[in-house]
Amino acid sequence: MPGPLPQPLPPELLTSPEWQRACRERDFETVFRLVKVKAGIYPSRVAALCGLTPSRVGEIMSGQRRLAHIDVIERVADGLRIPGAMLGLAHRPWEVPSSAPISPTSQARSAPRDGVMGSDPDSDVEHQEELDELLSLADGKVTRSTLLALKSSVEDYWRRDDEHGGAPLRPAVVGHLRYVMEMMGSVRAPLRQDLQSLAAELARLAGWAYFDACQYSTARTYFTQALRLSHGQDDYLFMANVLSCMSLQATYEGQPSDAVALACKAQDTARAAGDQPLVMSMLHMREAFAHATLGDGSSCHQSIGRSRDAYENARDREDEAPSWVRYFDETKLIVDTGIALAKLGDCHRAEPLIAEGLRRETDAQQRGRAFHAFWLATAQLQQGRLEAACESAGFALDLSASLDSPRVAGHVREFHRRLAPYARETPVIVFEQRLRAAVG
Repeated sequence: MPGPLPQPLPPELLTSPEWQRACRERDFETVFRLVKVKAGIYPSRVAALCGLTPSRVGEIMSGQRRLAHIDVIERVADGLRIPGAMLGLAHRPWEVPSSAPISPTSQARSAPRDGVMGSDPDSDVEHQEELDELLSLADGKVTRSTLLALKSSVEDYWRRDDEHGGAPLRPAVVGHLRYVMEMMGSVRAPLRQDLQSLAAELARLAGWAYFDACQYSTARTYFTQALRLSHGQDDYLFMANVLSCMSLQATYEGQPSDAVALACKAQDTARAAGDQPLVMSMLHMREAFAHATLGDGSSCHQSIGRSRDAYENARDREDEAPSWVRYFDETKLIVDTGIALAKLGDCHRAEPLIAEGLRRETDAQQRGRAFHAFWLATAQLQQGRLEAACESAGFALDLSASLDSPRVAGHVREFHRRLAPYARETPVIVFEQRLRAAVG
């Protein structure tokens, strides 16, 4: 009895540049590796689906053998459901859907026009559109399905950025950006406009990933590209978001005056989109960070107040805010207020706010929690509470174990530098042991 038919490969795999290159070059070592990692099809299953022996699949995956015979390549295309065009083959028979089993309802819709039962014109149109889209995807053309798969990849990148840091995402994000930019030249509106918006978001994500890697010059290049791509889209909130990222980067670079100017420009840009209190709350906090870095206490407190007031106006209106700003919840407002106060040196007021934010945050916010734990340690050290500070910093080290974020590493180095006057104290010696174990 034949086994179940193989499932279609995931759209995000079919649209990935690495996959397309491997298929184009008939690099089956990479093809088999990717179907294992991205589609969960393990070598034994590959062998069964493609009519190969497990040992031969293993030799191909180890680079010891290559596939050259066209009949074997066709078996692989059919077994793994790889569209023929991707491997330089004709359309495979399974790429054109066969008729579905006929139920009484479907029979009424699919009977010939000259039969007793008339066909449904709307159903015919929908079927043709689905078929056209499927064949276009097999040819490597851009479809709505391609766009949805790419958007899903971007969402996954942001999730992985939160959990593990942005630095390791750079090659994949930049590759996706190049792929989308290439596709933009071969499509017409409105799909081209959607691709341009997606390219802008990928450019912002690339900028953020390079920012997290502390490669500020490259980050600015991608942030600038994101702004250029968003011109003509009238997406003022997106532009405000890019400007807010650039403001935060300027703060890290020790350019607080630029950070203030960028945060204020972001606020002006967001106002053009109408009433968006949650966005404004986040942008006022960006400005507060910049004023705190300048040591301007009065302006910093004013910005914190405006951020708090805007957040109160945003309560019960979260559904109206863009998805990218919904991370800025009450917990984030509390902890960011504490960080701004810590930057000003007001450690007594900063510590309980940061500690409360850490208590509320979830494990999914791994990088943010690591940052906040180091800021808590800094506030405690400013008060002379050496043991508590080292304990908080040790907790931050534990959180950062699964992160690849040079920004977090920078906080580790800065905190360690501040411990220099206490190098002979027991809490510092214990912390340095933990630090050596972590970096080793």
